[in-house]
Amino acid sequence: MEFRHLGRSGLLISEIAYGNWITHGSQVEEDAAVACVRAALDEGITTFDTADAYAGGRAEEVLGRALKGERRAGLEIFTKVFWPTGPGPNDRSLSRKHIMESIDASLRRLQTDYVDLYQAHRYDYSTPLEETMQAFADVVRSGKALYIGVSEWTASEIRAGWELAQDLKIPLVSNQPQYSALWRVIEAEVVPTSIELGIGQVVFSPIAQGVLTGKYEVGKQPPQGSRATDQQGGAGFIARFLRDDVLGAVAKLKPLAEQAGLSPAQLAVAWVLQNSNVSAAIIGASRPEQVRDNAAASGVKLDADLMKAIDAALDEVVERDPAQTKSPARRP
Repeated sequence: MEFRHLGRSGLLISEIAYGNWITHGSQVEEDAAVACVRAALDEGITTFDTADAYAGGRAEEVLGRALKGERRAGLEIFTKVFWPTGPGPNDRSLSRKHIMESIDASLRRLQTDYVDLYQAHRYDYSTPLEETMQAFADVVRSGKALYIGVSEWTASEIRAGWELAQDLKIPLVSNQPQYSALWRVIEAEVVPTSIELGIGQVVFSPIAQGVLTGKYEVGKQPPQGSRATDQQGGAGFIARFLRDDVLGAVAKLKPLAEQAGLSPAQLAVAWVLQNSNVSAAIIGASRPEQVRDNAAASGVKLDADLMKAIDAALDEVVERDPAQTKSPARRP
């Protein structure tokens, strides 16, 4: 496993991170979830990403139990705040009240005294940014989080947050966007701004919720047990990619992966890691063998000809519109 700095900070994280969005506490049973975490640790993964809203808090609980007994200083644990965690009007958003209550709840569920990175899960248009950033500053100064990050913020939102963080003297060091060979909306604006400001990308869905594995094929029903058949969570997220033109383009990647000596999933994860602004690619899994397969993408270098061939295969179906990076207009 290779390691990269999280943005311009001194924090090193595993360039393959393990995330439990959708899976832990929802799609897979706890024994399987724990087995995936153990496989991640065995592969040298030290960075683990979750959020308070995943599976109604159960994802944090499962991760906390799975990591119990591990040397805390040898791990980087990330979580997030924004989406609803309860029925009340203040059980959501980036208000001071919700942030201060949510960090304590996350720490209890994760069974830890601090998280390495605390992230704003979306931008909150209902709360003054100054209020949000001051609350994050107090979380950092209390020792409950070491660094601050954001997720799916636009370039202008990242800049505004970074400027306030500079004034408050707290380290806003990362952004967590969706990024894959099919979904490149951060490249035009977010990445250049982040490079300028010293912010690294911790990207999710590098294999496009499984589409880039090639297991979804034109004219065929999704495999049983796959994310596309999970009506409790995964099916809605993957639907945008399950078009014949996308699946046909993805099928062209299989021989390219074979020529490179990689599985399609390894090729997809390695592709996002070729971007120097990417600090880590988050992988998810429902089985330990998926963790081991994806983790093998660490350290892989793709040559220029292969990168051009990937671009040529996918060019007509790639989403590049920066406007696709957006947060809810109203409090969720």
